[in-house]
Amino acid sequence: MSIPYRIAANVEWTSKCNAACTMCPREAIEKPQLMGADTWQQVLGRLSPNEIFRVVLAGYGEPTTHPRFFDFIDTLRPHPVRFDMVSNGHLLDPDKLEHLDGALDLVIVSFSSIDPNIYASVHVNLDQRRVMDNLRAAKRILKQTQLAISLTPMPECLPTLPETIRWLRGAGIETLTMSPTLYNRAGKLSEHRLASEELRRMIREHKLRSQEVDFIPTAREIFHQWRSNRFGCLPRNVDLFVASSGDYLYCYNDVAHKHPIGHVSRDAIAEVLRRREGMAEIPSLCGTCNMRHRYGPAEVLQSGLGYLRARLAA
Repeated sequence: MSIPYRIAANVEWTSKCNAACTMCPREAIEKPQLMGADTWQQVLGRLSPNEIFRVVLAGYGEPTTHPRFFDFIDTLRPHPVRFDMVSNGHLLDPDKLEHLDGALDLVIVSFSSIDPNIYASVHVNLDQRRVMDNLRAAKRILKQTQLAISLTPMPECLPTLPETIRWLRGAGIETLTMSPTLYNRAGKLSEHRLASEELRRMIREHKLRSQEVDFIPTAREIFHQWRSNRFGCLPRNVDLFVASSGDYLYCYNDVAHKHPIGHVSRDAIAEVLRRREGMAEIPSLCGTCNMRHRYGPAEVLQSGLGYLRARLAA
């Protein structure tokens, strides 16, 4: 069985985290767990460059907290698929940085604000000074792996955005990204109504990279994804979430991990994607998700233009 498009995979080494960030609905995860070594080997066996163009090690936990972090990193080196990792940076110390260099294409650190009070209110339980020291170390140590920053688009972070960007660029970190959507994960941010138009304006003004272009393999494959799936939700259809349990989830918005559509021990990725293509919306997930109607015709055009600009710049 084959599919006429490739997707990104979001793989969760752990659903446990050392932070309690305000935008993350961690309370929905009833039994946080670690991915076992056997399950990780099964995941690696399922990942093919013919189906997956990018793997992001993230999920709803912090990958650097996994007790087998160093062993798991070593398994990436011979694998043909590209691996990136998202981290809050708190435990991304020189030992981990030296070990992961070259095994990952990109390390993305979430950073909210240079203001320590704002940072503490958003990235709860994390030490801003320690994260900043680790970012300086990453800039010094990483020779083969690229460092990027994911700037938090929470309303309280935006007034200090220029100062935050100035410090990051002063530290030599040039790859700065931000999402043009404040993603309402599991209804956590229902009270926020920050317009994508305003975030797009800030992305252009500060010459940031829009994160939405990172999940586009090619325009042709996006078209095939849209045409193949019964439920035309572009954000869901470009990404496949693999939970720490080894379950494939219906959508990354399934924070509670309650809607598995297969398991790595028995289901190939192509089989799971074919299964998902025929599935309709799940009201309990889709009803509160502000990504569902995120891409109308105008948004698709804007995203496509942004993608083309990024490709030309590259």
